[in-house]
This record gives sequence, structure tokens and C-alpha cells, in this order.
Amino acid sequence: MVDLWLKDAKIVPENMIVSLGIEDGKITALKKIAPKREECINLRESVILPGLIDAHVHFRDPGLTYKEDFRTGTMAAAAGGFTTVIDMPNTRPPTDTAKAFKEKLKIADHKSLVDYGLHAGVGKLKDIKNLFKLKPASFKLYMDLLDDTEIEEIFKEIKNLKNEGHKHDGHEPLISFHCEDKETVNSSTLKLKSKGRYKPELYAKARPALAEIIAVSKALKLAEKYDLKIHICHVSTRESLELIGGAKKSDLKVTSEITPHHLLLNSSYLVKCGNFAKTNPPLRDQKDKLEFGSLNDVDIIGTDHAPHTITEKEQNVWKALPGIPNLDTTLTLLLTQINQRNMTFTDLKRLLCENPARIFNIQNKGFINKGMDADFVVVDMRKEEVINPDKFKSKAKYSPFKGFKVKGMPIMTMVGGKIVMDGGYLSKNQGNFIYS
Repeated sequence: MVDLWLKDAKIVPENMIVSLGIEDGKITALKKIAPKREECINLRESVILPGLIDAHVHFRDPGLTYKEDFRTGTMAAAAGGFTTVIDMPNTRPPTDTAKAFKEKLKIADHKSLVDYGLHAGVGKLKDIKNLFKLKPASFKLYMDLLDDTEIEEIFKEIKNLKNEGHKHDGHEPLISFHCEDKETVNSSTLKLKSKGRYKPELYAKARPALAEIIAVSKALKLAEKYDLKIHICHVSTRESLELIGGAKKSDLKVTSEITPHHLLLNSSYLVKCGNFAKTNPPLRDQKDKLEFGSLNDVDIIGTDHAPHTITEKEQNVWKALPGIPNLDTTLTLLLTQINQRNMTFTDLKRLLCENPARIFNIQNKGFINKGMDADFVVVDMRKEEVINPDKFKSKAKYSPFKGFKVKGMPIMTMVGGKIVMDGGYLSKNQGNFIYS
């Protein structure tokens, strides 16, 4: 006897109809027919995917919980088909000491509906070793806030960790990057501000594509010099992705991420949506942005879920805070692209399930196989809707995707064999730290 059978689930892209047996939160059986007289849920040949993994969220908890917290953020995750999230360190206080890291783990343990990990920030160099013992998914560096000398000192310290044989679960340290060159951003922004202009579309020029390209180049050179693994977050330009591709051919240990907004939108949305489309790095011109044809060269999609209040977004372009809430919308936007044949289920599983698990060393997730965690999202590929931010589970009730017609929706999410979302309704659940 198993705890539960998911009967008649469609596995893609093979289009196989199987029944999945779940026991103690794990997949224990894959059969053509579920045994009779055992508890089962009939999925009626709906598509089932591994639970999505989002390696890039900002839950604002602690310190900024009026925007979002671990409960509302993971409600949005569960509603959107995400069963694992990894939170970024730029909270108040930042997650850059062992004490702050432990405090955030307590918050997540109390509030999270889905499984979770944490990225660590870097404040004082002396804190890096103790932070690494707590198993951060990566050390996150914001190049728009750090001088070149500071970044290199951090590399030296993390290289020392590697040289001393420090690993967690057999894996060496990973550095994640926000790649925008500080000097380029500051000088470009100052020039535009000095002209006294306030149109939202200026923001793309204040943080030009060149700032990202310079920063990516610097990050790759440091990775080569110190022989460390790096991950480039929210790549927004073709040239950046080409630089990363060249580095991979030279056997550098580098991976890349793209967001749904950098994939689906361009800088014209700063005119159309104003500051609701403001984000870092900015949306790019059509000539610079990445397209679906580039997805084969991208390693993961991260939502960069970055909620703010509407009041914070409605200030002038220089004061409005950058960030787009994406957990409620990402999967349905991508399922729509699958329906339109711009991408495939193979792409989606690689970018949002398999590669995030590999890159961030998340055991037992990302695949539907015997022995893996019973994390799933079930989708209805025919269900249609119009994106309405008022219905978001996130506290952030805005989106540049407002009014988009979508076809393909998550209808059930399971974490460790427990239903956390069914038909849009959320159930209580307690997520677990992914590196326990």
C-alpha cells in the first residue's frame, strides 16, 4: 500500500499516461494503471511536470514585510506551480552574517508553504566562512553596488574556502552575480538626471546594455583567474549571453539565467506601463534583447520576483523602486508560449526544473523519477484567462503583464506529496530547507 496514487497523469514530452505512487513524500512507483482500492486522485490525462524551482526570489522578509513576506511569497509560488524557492539576501538586515542567515531560516520554517533555500550576501569578509557552513545556495554579489577591488577581495576569500577544502554536500562554493557595472551605471544615470527629465523610458538609457556587458566580462575574468563557479543572474542582452557562451567553450564554470520579463517584453513597455515595468537590469531595446531562439544557450529561468507597493512604483522614474512580481504569472506565460509553439515542454523542464536542481545542488528535485521528492505541478493546457494582478496571491498587485491573454494554467501543486494548491485554492503546508 502507498499513501496516494496520482492516476492517469500525462508525462511530457513523451505523452505517456502513467500513474504515480507516493509514499512518505517520495515517488515510489510509476505504473500504467493504479491499483484498485487504494487512495488516488484521477488527473484525467492532464499534463504533470516536476515542481518548478525558482532560484531567484525577493520575499522582503525580514524588514520589508509590508511588500511581501515568506508566507505571501510562497502562496504566490504555490499558486504559480513553484515547489521550491531560493530567497535573495537584500533584506533588512541583509543575509550576510551567520546570525541573519539563521534568523531568516527561522522565518521561512515558520511561514513557508513550499521548500526553500537562501542565498547569502557578503558584508564583512570574515563572515564568509561561517556563512558557508550554513549551506547557502550561493554568495550573491551586486556589481552595481561594489567596486572592482571589493569584488576581487571577495573572490580571494571564497577561493580560500575552496583551497581549504570547504564544501557543502560535496560541492564547492558558488557566486551569483547581478551584472551591471557600477561606474557605467552611475555616470549614465547622473547625465540623465542632470537634464531634469523624468520619463520612465529614460531608465533603460540610465542603465545601458553596456553596463551589463562590462560587468559580465569582469565576472568571467575573475572566474577564470580564481577557478570558481559563477552564476550570472537575469541576463538581458544578446552580447552578454554570447560572452558567457564563449566562456563555457573555454571550460569556465559559468551558468546563466533569464527572466520572463526580459524574454517577453522590451523597453517599449516602459512607455506603455511606466514604472510598473521598471526593473534592474532594465528591459532592453528589441535589437539588444534575448529571444526564444536564444533559450538553448540559457541555463535557467528565474522569476526575479521583486514586489513593491503601488505607491512605491508610482513615484517619478528616479525614485520609483525597481522590480516586477512574477511568481503568479511565469508558468502561465510560458505555457502560453508552448501552446504558440515558441518553446517546448523540454525547454520548460530544463530551464525551471532540471538545471536549477543541478546548478544549486538541490537533491531529489527537478525530475519525475522513482525516489525523487513528490513535487509536482499539474497543468491544464486548454484553460484560458486574462492576467489580473488583483487576483495575485503576492502582496504586489501590479504587473506589466496585466491584460495579457494566456492559455495554459497550473491547476494543482504538490510539495512532498501534499497538495498545496488545488484549483486556485491554497492549503496549509510547511516547507522544508532544501539543504537539511
